[in-house]
Amino acid sequence: MTAHPESTQFGGTARPEMYRFHNGEKAPLAFEVAEYEARVAGLRRIMAEAGVDAAVFTSMHNIAYYSGFLYCAFGRPYGLVVTKDECVTISAGIDAGQPWRRCFCDNITYTDWQRDNYWRAILSVSGEGKVVGYEGDHLTLVQKGKLEAFLKPGKTVDMAGHTMVQRMHKSAAEIALIRQCTAIADVGGYAIRDAVREGTREIDVAMAGRDAMEAEIARVFPDAEYRDTWVWFQSGVNTDGAHNPVTGRHLQRGDILSLNTFPMVSAYYVALERTMFVGEVDDASLKIWEANVAAHEYGMSLLKPGVSCAEVTHKINDFFAERDLLQYRTFGYGHSFGVLSHYYGREAGLELREDIDTVLEPGMVISMEPMLTIAEGQPGAGGYREHDVLVITEDGNENITGYPYGPDFNVVG
Repeated sequence: MTAHPESTQFGGTARPEMYRFHNGEKAPLAFEVAEYEARVAGLRRIMAEAGVDAAVFTSMHNIAYYSGFLYCAFGRPYGLVVTKDECVTISAGIDAGQPWRRCFCDNITYTDWQRDNYWRAILSVSGEGKVVGYEGDHLTLVQKGKLEAFLKPGKTVDMAGHTMVQRMHKSAAEIALIRQCTAIADVGGYAIRDAVREGTREIDVAMAGRDAMEAEIARVFPDAEYRDTWVWFQSGVNTDGAHNPVTGRHLQRGDILSLNTFPMVSAYYVALERTMFVGEVDDASLKIWEANVAAHEYGMSLLKPGVSCAEVTHKINDFFAERDLLQYRTFGYGHSFGVLSHYYGREAGLELREDIDTVLEPGMVISMEPMLTIAEGQPGAGGYREHDVLVITEDGNENITGYPYGPDFNVVG
């Protein structure tokens, strides 16, 4: 354990505003130190172009992306300060040495005996009167005011868009990790398929998928921290939304099901999503399901370098419109993958929507996930969704999801 000089006063009369509690040894992270150094070097190029002296990040996704540390806020602010020469995570005392062990860089712990020691710790790295970069899509108005008061910046620059573009372009190491995670998502999918039985509760099926993935994550990543892996498994009317929570509903023969597995490794998110039916599928439902599968296959064929997100979206819209199904579409057709989750992060510049003009490039990772929702009381009622993760290559794409889709494999139980 090493300590900053300010940390030696615990037994005396002085109470420190901050200290360095470098307890234990650095833990193995998801990537080699060189990977994080390359990301920070890329960030510093962005900072130089924007004239930024100090970048102050507050979001879970950017702190995790640049340092390797994923925080648990629980009412406390966390940060990462990057300057020309320094890269330092800022953490609360409640976490002790874990933030230092789980980041590749330096760490300062702030104390909570007086308000705003968090900003004093940031100031100790950034300096006063500098050009400060921040995340306009994350920093609250209250915290922006404190940034102004404590750092007294000569100028502030919103860096959220710049960092999002950097995160959208995956390194070889990131793609390798994502590939491993999609294989784990498949493990969860097969466990769910095996657990589906008439009379079983949604929650019991979901737990089977989650448990299988967590065991596989521990096998594949023995040095990782384990948290945040989850399953959404829905049935009947509960399939109408993509993010509906799990319930205690008992499965019935003929039910439409929605399988959704989400293994989380070091803040990296992937997903497997499939339409299923219990025991049998009626003709009206089969027609909708097959149309959505056809749109899924068509959409995947469109994902290649040089094509914009909007172009892909319009073509799938036309596909559905020709079959009089476009009115049942519920959201965009896919999105980027990387450091994100259902409660943090988003690379909104890489989503398959009409208002996104981003052009696909090799090294991007994106899903294809068309969804149609038919309201209760109508033939074929329910939510239909297929979801694969694809890596954009030099001449097309590579589908790294393995679990089968469609009626031939997913009428089960």
